[in-house]
Amino acid sequence: MYAVIKTGGKQYRVEAGKKIRVEQILAEIGSELVIDQVLMVADGENISMGSPLIEGAKVNATVLEQGRHDKIRIFKMKRRKHYQKHQGHRQNYTEIQITSISA
Repeated sequence: MYAVIKTGGKQYRVEAGKKIRVEQILAEIGSELVIDQVLMVADGENISMGSPLIEGAKVNATVLEQGRHDKIRIFKMKRRKHYQKHQGHRQNYTEIQITSISA
């Protein structure tokens, strides 16, 4: 059984027991989350899709970690113009483990 959920403006395919990193969610480490934005649930041959969401479906998850991704370096340059610009960015994430899917 798997589901497609939406969180942080992105969509993720999740299964029970799977660990994923999503955009930062303000929650304590070890706390339980309920994600109710479920777009699709598949259980073998039975597939139910929402338009856009499935009413009453939810995914339970546990927060494992709050962290930051590796740094992305941005370098811009225009040749012969003496222009160089350096930037960097580290995106925050929340690592969650899916505990159950209910439709």
